[in-house]
Amino acid sequence: MSTPNLKSTQMDTPSVHLSRSAALRVEEFMRVDGGIGLRLGVRRTGCSGWAYEVGLADSVAENDHVFEDQGVKIVIDDKALPFLSGTTIDFVQQGLNYNFEFDNPNVKDACGCGESVTFD
Repeated sequence: MSTPNLKSTQMDTPSVHLSRSAALRVEEFMRVDGGIGLRLGVRRTGCSGWAYEVGLADSVAENDHVFEDQGVKIVIDDKALPFLSGTTIDFVQQGLNYNFEFDNPNVKDACGCGESVTFD
């Protein structure tokens, strides 16, 4: 069995943190779907300009940064890191819905629907 490329197997100093409930949810996704950790990113979209991308990481690319928090690897590429640095991610229940919530000090504004954000 081969070991996934983990950028020289060195971890960067954590700049993104997971609540315990977020870490447990990611671990559950990984048990079902596989992966080496959580991949985070941002993409241009929506009325405020940017949306978060959340998925499972299958590998680590040369331009990725790898952090570990709550026992979960977090993978973020170079371009997204400035937008996500300092973010804490929680997994919460709101009525019948469960969602990841981002407490991001880089967010300047968010749209009314909560689907996109504006960064400083």
